[in-house]
Amino acid sequence: MATLYTQQGANIRKTWLLMTVFLIIVIAIGYFIAWYIGNPFILYIAVAFAIIMNVTSYWFSDTIVVKMTGAKPIDRDTHRELWNVVENLAITAGLPMPKVYIVEDPAPNAFATGRDPEHAVVAVTSGILQILDRSELEGVIAHELSHVGNRDMLVSTVAVVLAGFVAIVADIFLRMTMFGGGDNRDRNPVFLIIGIVGIVLAPIAAQLIKLAISRKREYLADASGALLTRYPEGLASALEKISAYARPMKRANNATAHLFIADPFGKDKKGIGQKISGLFQTHPPAQDRIRILRGME
Repeated sequence: MATLYTQQGANIRKTWLLMTVFLIIVIAIGYFIAWYIGNPFILYIAVAFAIIMNVTSYWFSDTIVVKMTGAKPIDRDTHRELWNVVENLAITAGLPMPKVYIVEDPAPNAFATGRDPEHAVVAVTSGILQILDRSELEGVIAHELSHVGNRDMLVSTVAVVLAGFVAIVADIFLRMTMFGGGDNRDRNPVFLIIGIVGIVLAPIAAQLIKLAISRKREYLADASGALLTRYPEGLASALEKISAYARPMKRANNATAHLFIADPFGKDKKGIGQKISGLFQTHPPAQDRIRILRGME
């Protein structure tokens, strides 16, 4: 029988396994391009660009995400119950009180962002406040605070850096082959063909791994949130209500979708293409998350 602790540990191990595979892909691409070009300088430029862009996004993640979602700050006087729930759970988790925001949107959802616990933001939509009772709201807030406590923003940023690196370097390489670049094209044609096929497929693989990491972090936050409240049913019930809402958020955005507790583009897809489309979703199926939560002790 799975427990909260074994579920949390399993997801941590799976996340780091995915990150290791990700790094292997990056190293393999770097090795091949260095061989093909005969000069690593352009590779250094690509790496520097990817790192600078993504670290900048990480450093200012709270400001960027708040503006993109249209979230507005609240205080204890305007939203006393929400403020008290966040404050009590932050104290229980041993975290600083985060900034609390509201997104005026009927779609029930929530997110956390910020580069560290001292600069964290927790936001919920107006819709989620209307449909959840207190225990369900506590489950959602505990989930979001778990993202903060688990340093998920750091893991997500590393994944974005690596995915961006793969995409940029692959694009540079393919453009070079179109214009006849490279000094080692006459050496080992089998290796060259394998390398080119790998370069073409690498961005797809990188994107899938990034999404897989995001999904594993959701499972981990579910388990950690249940540990925090000691009441998995609260979050399970909240996920049932949230997933039952079919319409997307007004300002759903691919850049911020992975931050939300549920897919901001709407409920899980059904039918023949469910498994295939699931590979490209930032969130695991709500039914799986609910089943796991209700199977915990």
